[in-house]
Amino acid sequence: EVLLRMHSVGICGSDVHYWQHGRIGDFVVKDPMVLGHEASGTVVKVGSGVTHLKPGDRVAIEPGVPREMDEFCKSGRYNLSPTIFFCATPPDDGNLCRYYKHSASYCYKLPDNVTFEEGALIEPLSVGIHACKRAGVTLGSKVFVSGSGPIGLVNVIVAKMMGAAAVVVTDLSASRLQKAKEVGADFTIQVQKETPQEVASKVESVLGCMPEITVECTGVQACIQAGIYATRSGGTLVLVGLGPEMVTVPIVNAAVREVDIRGIFRYCNTWPVAISLLASKRINVKPLVTHRFPLEKALEAFETTKRGEGVKVMLKCDPTDQNP
Repeated sequence: EVLLRMHSVGICGSDVHYWQHGRIGDFVVKDPMVLGHEASGTVVKVGSGVTHLKPGDRVAIEPGVPREMDEFCKSGRYNLSPTIFFCATPPDDGNLCRYYKHSASYCYKLPDNVTFEEGALIEPLSVGIHACKRAGVTLGSKVFVSGSGPIGLVNVIVAKMMGAAAVVVTDLSASRLQKAKEVGADFTIQVQKETPQEVASKVESVLGCMPEITVECTGVQACIQAGIYATRSGGTLVLVGLGPEMVTVPIVNAAVREVDIRGIFRYCNTWPVAISLLASKRINVKPLVTHRFPLEKALEAFETTKRGEGVKVMLKCDPTDQNP
């Protein structure tokens, strides 16, 4: 293990949800819990067996650590391990604090040209990498990203990076769609009162064809329905956003058109890839951060996220650090 002095911690919708509702699905907050799972910091001390890190190293933290070498770990899909430790998922404490202890294998050294803030953004970025890999985004893909929050935006960035020829994004909010344009979306559609079928046909008309791939980032029933109608026959719909447990969807429409529906759970094996992309300046995640608060103003930061202002709110845990 290593002891870290925390630096930057992003606030996620799930953090706000636990704070407001005390549960997400089967994960119920029964005791006080530290929030935060998008984080970076500096190594202060290392355990006796740690060789790849030393005090002073700047690291990005992968929040999910398997507790045992089970079949999922052996096959490389450790995110599916049922006993995994995960920051800020009850009953596991997160890392929104000054000092934090974590498994050394899940702390990744940041190159000098990658900032702490970018290091903290690797967590949401990883969701995009994992989703686009599961979706099979490749050279020339036409992609529909449903939802333009932080996770929709990282999917736009990653899809473009993986060779998508055209990406169209839908959202209710004009300002969020503007952000999608900023990070590389080719087309945006502001949804108002349209039916799922109408949304699907708008997607088709702006792209000039139906997309082979849809990445659904809202979890809203109508959006999942639109995702099925929009996806080209033989294509893939990846469900990233989580909504209610039971959702009514046109499953027969998907079945008879051979539309594959895939889920994702967090991510695995993404940190090294993300660090390489950031270090080589192949992707730019800096526009995602719109607000910064010191740790003392955490409540204000959470209120800002809850109101849906900006995109990504970042907390600064190190009072000695003057840099943004």
